[in-house]
Amino acid sequence: MSEKREFPTVPLVKLGSSFTKVQDYLRRFESIPDMLELDHLTVSGDVTFGKNVALKGTVIIIANHGDRIDIPPGAVLENKIVSGNLRILDH
Repeated sequence: MSEKREFPTVPLVKLGSSFTKVQDYLRRFESIPDMLELDHLTVSGDVTFGKNVALKGTVIIIANHGDRIDIPPGAVLENKIVSGNLRILDH
């Protein structure tokens, strides 16, 4: 654990069934998100994370059945709830 964390506790992370296998986990994260300021993360459904994503505070991401959420590279989510269907594409 990083000494830079404000509190000497690890974040609570709950990942849904789409993250049960290591292979699935690796496919859904382009890089490990910055979690230095994260308190709680819940992820459920078809969710992917781009590179250099920062998660802070409490973040809840829930993709509805049949929907997909792509967290874009460089995104900063702080105390956010993301649900439904979200795809941001570069052009």
